[in-house]
Amino acid sequence: MTSAAIYGCSGHRLTAEERAFFAETRPWGFILFRRNVDSPDQVKALVDELRDSVGRADAPVLIDQEGGRVQRLGPPHWPKYPPGSAYLKAVNDPMAARELVRLGARLIAHDLRELGITVDCVPVLDVPVPGAHDIIGDRAYAQDPATVTRLGRAAAEGLLAGGVLPIIKHIPGHGRAFADSHHDLPVVETDLATLDAWDFAPFKALSDMPMAMTAHVVFTAVDARRPATTSKKGIRLMREHLGFSGLIMSDDLSMQALSGTLTERAEQSLKAGCDVVLHCNGDLGEMRQVAEGTGKLKGEARRRAEASLARIVHTPEPLDVVEARARLEAALSGRFDAARGPDVGEAQA
Repeated sequence: MTSAAIYGCSGHRLTAEERAFFAETRPWGFILFRRNVDSPDQVKALVDELRDSVGRADAPVLIDQEGGRVQRLGPPHWPKYPPGSAYLKAVNDPMAARELVRLGARLIAHDLRELGITVDCVPVLDVPVPGAHDIIGDRAYAQDPATVTRLGRAAAEGLLAGGVLPIIKHIPGHGRAFADSHHDLPVVETDLATLDAWDFAPFKALSDMPMAMTAHVVFTAVDARRPATTSKKGIRLMREHLGFSGLIMSDDLSMQALSGTLTERAEQSLKAGCDVVLHCNGDLGEMRQVAEGTGKLKGEARRRAEASLARIVHTPEPLDVVEARARLEAALSGRFDAARGPDVGEAQA
């Protein structure tokens, strides 16, 4: 029976130990990072190996392919894509930016589908506030919730049209965090009314999306003790107040915002109400610890997982790739440098 976990792997091909571990634990899905990427043929072979290891041809394979600092596939085999903020800056018109964002996401979906990758950890729906940590920064589509909502939906629609599932992140919002949750636990002490009008608004508006990824952030107005990922109150807010009925996955369990052992982190996340947990760095010893705290994917969590995969379009919307790339490049020419700035690590972004 499938377990409620998504795991990474260590390199370009599975080791014998990884293959045996996946066959034994049967995770629901997998995630790829730059360490797993060399060439198109190699990535396709690795994706096939991952699915073969669990005996499920529909096992979801995820990747972070936002553009800008967070792009696991890149030159020379794949094009650079801009960070989320570049679209609006290029045209200074939310409606025109919406069309560009959708086009960029549709092209990314094309790249991923050719490799067998079926899920992209996009769109970022976080709305930064002045002084917030730059971990979100230019990954945000805009600086206000209405525009983030409009452009985030455009990205999700582009991916869905191309046969790739989007993940809205980081629910219920990471834009007000003054620390990087890869290294520290952000604590947000803003009142609930302000959070609802600003941080939560894009997630509420896109509550019809198939998947969401949590924020390792404490919102004292919701739960003064636990970050949203491991908070029953936080998950209840996502379900009842934000209206999200799709699959909820944790952000990466190895991020230092969380405390306790990896086994405890997995147990706490699932007990709080996450449907599946995510572990990204490919360390087999750590994955074994996560597996000890991870049960089977069953009940409502399994139903939500199956429902999300059922939304994959198997005949993507037609796309003239050459023309579309030329149109996107012309619109964005000289407006961004996707190589600038550090990549957001091997931790989940």
